[in-house]
Amino acid sequence: MIRARFMTKAGELVGFSVSGHAGYADAGEDIVCAAVSSAVQLTANGITEILGLSASVEAEGDTVSLRLQSESLGGRGAAAFLEALKLHLSVLAEDYPTNVKVTCTEV
Repeated sequence: MIRARFMTKAGELVGFSVSGHAGYADAGEDIVCAAVSSAVQLTANGITEILGLSASVEAEGDTVSLRLQSESLGGRGAAAFLEALKLHLSVLAEDYPTNVKVTCTEV
């Protein structure tokens, strides 16, 4: 199962951590895993490369995490990317409830 944890601070999204494997199909044919991986990469690259915001990004094993640095908080662009990722993964979790789980925690 893919577990996506979104982090909020005072109600604002400030980062995410996505880990695991969907297990929907064999490696290389798993459309759920591909959808999640692509969306996570788009979000991380959009925030750091397109918007040029400071963020801590880590990719290790089957986990990708991003956390906005304090100077990047409050920017509408980063919030839009994070909200879009959360919405996308939430829709996938509705469509594939045994393969994707989305949670939100205050940090």
